[in-house]
Amino acid sequence: MARRVAIIGTGHSKFGVRNDVNIAELAYESIRQAIDEAGIEPGEIDFAFVSNVGGWSSEPLPAVVALEYAGLTGVGTMRVEAACSSGSAAIKAGYDAIKSGEADIVLVLGVEKMNESPTPTVVEFIGRAGNYFWEFQNFGLTFPGYYALYATAYMAKYGATEEDLCKVAVKNHYYASLNPKAQFPRKITVEHCMQSRYIAWPLKLFDCSPITDGSAAVILASEEVAKKVTDSPVWIKAIGTASGTSNLSRRTDFTHLEAARKAAAMAYKKAGIDPENPVKYIDVAEVHDCFTIAEIMAYEDLGFAKPGEGYKLIREEQTYIGGLIPVNLSGGLKAKGHPLGATGISMAVDLSRQLLGRVEKGRQAPIKNGVALAHNIGGTGHYAYVTIYSLDKPREA
Repeated sequence: MARRVAIIGTGHSKFGVRNDVNIAELAYESIRQAIDEAGIEPGEIDFAFVSNVGGWSSEPLPAVVALEYAGLTGVGTMRVEAACSSGSAAIKAGYDAIKSGEADIVLVLGVEKMNESPTPTVVEFIGRAGNYFWEFQNFGLTFPGYYALYATAYMAKYGATEEDLCKVAVKNHYYASLNPKAQFPRKITVEHCMQSRYIAWPLKLFDCSPITDGSAAVILASEEVAKKVTDSPVWIKAIGTASGTSNLSRRTDFTHLEAARKAAAMAYKKAGIDPENPVKYIDVAEVHDCFTIAEIMAYEDLGFAKPGEGYKLIREEQTYIGGLIPVNLSGGLKAKGHPLGATGISMAVDLSRQLLGRVEKGRQAPIKNGVALAHNIGGTGHYAYVTIYSLDKPREA
């Protein structure tokens, strides 16, 4: 019989340019917090899944280096890669290991030291994340260029404006200003965003997520273990996954991500959530805002808004606390930062703390149903993971 799986411990490093630590030390910041919060001994961990995209770091085998530094030599381990959604893929691997009975306690770690390489190198590596020979080599597409195609298509079809995109950045910087772990914990205005330089029209500097060093970790456990060690488990209620074509020329529409829609539908079905009205069930969401247009498309792909109406949510401030559904109260990838392999796990950490009422003042969502959602995209819709987290019952306010 399949077993329920819970998060019993969480850890999160400071995101940013972390020249003060090496990759093992950066990973340990999160591992230590997660193990301490779980109240377990390192020797109780059965397996460790390490999410790392890599290529920019000096360590080609970061999993074994990070685990050895944390005193976990001997633990079975596996490195997981699914582009920017590697963290969610690693969580699914850990979830499946426990659900199947192969493990009782699993560490899931995400870590990147992206700033060990110069910016042009990182830009090239990420730009090669699609179909290298067709898109990058022949046409020179960078990652901002990919999402600029989505932005121009969306704006042309539905009438969204550059100011609408900037309003996403303003919201996410506002909540990042309340998050001490964020790379950019400072507020901006629409004017600041509009005046920033273009990276790939219509996307400007403040429409783009940064190059980030950081780590995040969760301890997963079976229901039997979870109920022994904590009275506040956060359950992984459902995971939906899908993939898209590697070549964008094979996609039929540039105003949404089909893989994200499929992953959401799968997760909603497993969790018993009405796909026509998911905001009735979900208290708070973290979505993959690698660029501001990506957050607006996520609103629609997740069913928070009808197709072509996602930009209206941000225009009307419906994704702030007090609105229809609070989104990216961590600051999102845009302002919290985007260390690729750590991002999906960072979402899990922040949502777990949201559900348990353990985030900083000013960015705590009202928790009525005890349900949270993480939307994590790899590449430009090459991978998609939608994960539903929940409490057994909503905590008392």
